[in-house]
Amino acid sequence: MTPQEVFGVIRRDAVEIYNEDEFLKLLQADRPLTVKFGADPSRPDLHLGHSVPLKKLRLLQDAGHTIVFIIGDYTGMIGDPSGRSKTRAPLTFEQVRENGQSYFNQVAKFLDTEKAVVAYNSEWLATLSFADVLSLCGKTTLARILERDDFSKRYHENQPIGLHELLYPLMQGYDSVAVKADVEVGGTDQTFNLLMARNLQKDYGQTPQVVLTFPLLPGLDGVEKMSKSLDNYIGVDEPPEIIFEKCMRVPDALLDEYFRLTTDVPPETFRPLIESDARAAHFAYARAIVSLYHGGEAAERGEARYNAVAAGGAPDSVAEVTLPAGEYPLWKLVLDAGLAASGSEARRLCKEGGILVDNERKTDPSETFSGGGPLLLKRGKGKFARVLFG
Repeated sequence: MTPQEVFGVIRRDAVEIYNEDEFLKLLQADRPLTVKFGADPSRPDLHLGHSVPLKKLRLLQDAGHTIVFIIGDYTGMIGDPSGRSKTRAPLTFEQVRENGQSYFNQVAKFLDTEKAVVAYNSEWLATLSFADVLSLCGKTTLARILERDDFSKRYHENQPIGLHELLYPLMQGYDSVAVKADVEVGGTDQTFNLLMARNLQKDYGQTPQVVLTFPLLPGLDGVEKMSKSLDNYIGVDEPPEIIFEKCMRVPDALLDEYFRLTTDVPPETFRPLIESDARAAHFAYARAIVSLYHGGEAAERGEARYNAVAAGGAPDSVAEVTLPAGEYPLWKLVLDAGLAASGSEARRLCKEGGILVDNERKTDPSETFSGGGPLLLKRGKGKFARVLFG
């Protein structure tokens, strides 16, 4: 693609470009650009929400530019306060590093990691002296930091704000100084931090980076942004059968957005399908996503499993758990089979009719079962477990 074509694709999907003239001039310059993307590995998995900016990074990489993927092992110990109503629970350096390795492995689904630069921001943040930190803090004001909506809201609601959280935008901004970024890519929730980096680069005598922000993908609940902590996500490294089933749960009203932001299917293909047959569009979307991350054969297996489950059957491969002989109330079977995280959740699922035993819906959490042949438990639309009695 020509620089003008790359610019057109990014301008089409970006929410904001700070600023367009600078970006086009950089693309037309006769040199590879340093394009930065950072991710704090507070959780070990990437999901489709991450794929929105990562797909644009691949576009820029294919155009000959250098992607610097920064794993925030230092900033991750604080946790990005963007959009948070309270202080995050801190992670240890070891936890963040372990999650970071998972990120590195999954980034290969998007980028040519042999051509990309993958760095941990502890490489430079850990070397700053206290005098360096004081100097960094002196480059902004408390009033500027409190302009952030999340900080401002928490402050006015008398919610505690840790002093370390106030340093987060400066730390993320310093990453751009450390790698001399020409361009940084991120979601709209990162706008404040990305613009902070522009200001810091200027203070350190560098040319301020161009900032590209992209929309946040709504989660499967159709309300909040996609997030693993909200359990409304589709993980790119999940088993293909699980990805397929989750894709079938994308709200109809969001199918256009999901197709446009997370696949390479052209609008002239998916939009008529959405308008004429939403169910067929869901299948097309699920096949596209599973094929993208696991291949065509995996997509076929995922579709076959989904159809079998939808018809009331069980998939060929079902997790099995063996329990000692004896009588068990239904809620205990659900808990021991791993279909609920707690006894209270197991009881609630039963009462709400969310549990089937051998394809028969059960609503009494105290109903007992014992011995005999194996029991096939099903939670919701696609979670199965087979209980054996030893």
